Amino acid sequence: MSFINYSAREINCKIVYYGPGLCGKTTNLLYIYKKTNPDSKGKMISLATETERTLFFDFLPLSLGSIRGFKVRFHLYTVPGQVFYDASRKLILRGVDGVVFVGDSQVERMEANVESMENLRKNLQEQGFNPDTIPCVVQYNKRDLPNVVPVSEMDKALNARKAPAFEAVAMSGTGVFDTLKEISKQVILELKRQA
Repeated sequence: MSFINYSAREINCKIVYYGPGLCGKTTNLLYIYKKTNPDSKGKMISLATETERTLFFDFLPLSLGSIRGFKVRFHLYTVPGQVFYDASRKLILRGVDGVVFVGDSQVERMEANVESMENLRKNLQEQGFNPDTIPCVVQYNKRDLPNVVPVSEMDKALNARKAPAFEAVAMSGTGVFDTLKEISKQVILELKRQA
């Protein structure tokens, strides 16, 4: 559901980072923000309550070119990780163009990963999206920790639709831009298909 700003000649696309609490969604966004050219990004906004936090910023990746003379601006969001913030998650998913599911690779977090993926699929359907066709990338974060689930098992549990998947260590930036490039590419291809 991209938004077209005719006066600025921009297409605004929304990408949401989704996953369980403390999986690395915020770390991904902070790393991207830190490494993005200051001239092509907006201000980082943190919508925080006492117990949850949602981050947001927008940026204009000049390297992606344009679609029919319009530049593409991406708006990146995180959702609160805990399932009891479901209303916030649903609100943030409204009008989404692409989703990055961030899974926590630690063995003890697999149940939370599965619960969060099921919640994502349910919420996408409630918003009128097909969870099997919306642009999506899966990121397996925290691969540097000692007690991690093999990627093949994570794929089986979290990636039934066989979306592109990346191993990551968001703290150091490993896999962060690979994930972002892939979801950006998918969103742009979908925009061009609809144009």
